[in-house]
Amino acid sequence: MASISSRIHNDDIIYPSAVAFVLVHLACLAVFWTGFRTVDVVVCLALYFVRMFAITAGLHRYFSHKSFKTSRFFQFVLALVAGTSAQKGAIWWAAKHREHHKYSDTPNDVHSPAQSGFWMAHLGWIFTHSKGDADLSTVKDLTRYPELVWLDKHDRLPAVVLALLVLLTLGWSGLVVGFFVSTVLVYHCTFAINSLAHVYGKQRYITGDDSRNNWLLALLTMGEGWHNNHHHYQASTRQGFRWWEIDVTFYLLKLLSWLGVVWDLRSPPRAVVQGVKPLRPPVIEKVARELALSFSIETITAEIRAKWEQMPDLDALRERTRLTRARAEAYLSDWHLPELPSFEELRARALEKYAQSPSLDDIAGRARQILLEALCDELLQPVPVPSTPR
Repeated sequence: MASISSRIHNDDIIYPSAVAFVLVHLACLAVFWTGFRTVDVVVCLALYFVRMFAITAGLHRYFSHKSFKTSRFFQFVLALVAGTSAQKGAIWWAAKHREHHKYSDTPNDVHSPAQSGFWMAHLGWIFTHSKGDADLSTVKDLTRYPELVWLDKHDRLPAVVLALLVLLTLGWSGLVVGFFVSTVLVYHCTFAINSLAHVYGKQRYITGDDSRNNWLLALLTMGEGWHNNHHHYQASTRQGFRWWEIDVTFYLLKLLSWLGVVWDLRSPPRAVVQGVKPLRPPVIEKVARELALSFSIETITAEIRAKWEQMPDLDALRERTRLTRARAEAYLSDWHLPELPSFEELRARALEKYAQSPSLDDIAGRARQILLEALCDELLQPVPVPSTPR
């Protein structure tokens, strides 16, 4: 039998948590027995928007990104109300979200549709051991608050208390519609930012990942659907950068700032909004590699080798296995190789694939260098000699 420690690192579903999650969904079906009243629907909508605001303003823009400041008391209120949505505690939530931004749409991303498929990105990652565990070293700014640590330790308690209050106040129909239905709606609208907002929508900015702006998701999540904007400049409280990009969370935070509840709301600089600020080197490197991989290095190598066989004046390159990689790159860069995409061709493809950016030349130049390095790696390998039958 496998040891417990070995099973912990498998990607098996954590069944107790998954069962509770499924039961919350199944509880919504009880509406066929309880029926519903107008007051139940009103409470459902109210709890949806109050808890969505606590997630978008609290868990995301405050705890994960520190895009504004507030008092310790209101910080606790945001964490407590967000906890009633049954999405674990603020510390865990912020740790996983910071991890997502660090590795966005790479193999290390905890919820990338490109890496693990839609359903794993949407909700499956939460219930797997390897993806669901949080690295608390990334949230030391939060773990110093005992009340937040307590909420994380008892992360189901706020949701249970809210459910009991709704039951005592509105009865069974209120519990089913007011609490369970609104909880499921909050679940999937929140999860859609991890999944759908990395698949459907427009990319205004080059961010090195698949984040997109989606107006429908922005309406459903009170502004979170301007996801490409957010990945472009994570520190901004406002995620709808243009006046027509509706961001209800920001509007409410602005109102709270006038009341003195929150302050120091951060906005993106003009150069960031206009997209004229050069990209950071890690983003350039990531996008350049993606651009280079859109060409087949195997095909390029095969075409060059085929020509070499017909060009005896390239004896020096036929002995390429004796060249160092650096010398080989310098040697090849001096040759006119029509099979290798030119800088202009790379830049043209970059314009087709990505948004306009002052760093497109840097991306195209780095992509060509990456292709040249890969070409050398292939060409420096000894050409296999076919064996002759005896």
